[in-house]
Amino acid sequence: MRPLFLILAIWGAVHPMFFFVQWFLAEGWSLFALVDAWRANPASTGLTWDIVISAVVLIIWILSEVATTRNFRALWAIAATICIGVSCGLPLYLYLRDRIVFARDGTQIRNL
Repeated sequence: MRPLFLILAIWGAVHPMFFFVQWFLAEGWSLFALVDAWRANPASTGLTWDIVISAVVLIIWILSEVATTRNFRALWAIAATICIGVSCGLPLYLYLRDRIVFARDGTQIRNL
């Protein structure tokens, strides 16, 4: 599954950025205008909040598991989530997390 997660993380970075760059080229490089576009109507506002809440949940999940597993490389997924988006951060985290496997009793951790 790791290669699939890595491919999805790359796709999650490239595909949305394609549309953001198109928007910036057409509308100008104003972040305030971009945020205004996110609030242009109730549908886009709802989608924006859905993504923001998903990002917050993902970041809390990452921090919780890093505190338990000490898999500090997984923190890169927080940067990806904030700078790129959940579409990159979540599969990147799953890619980085997949190296850690929990034993059934929850006390042992082994690296793949």
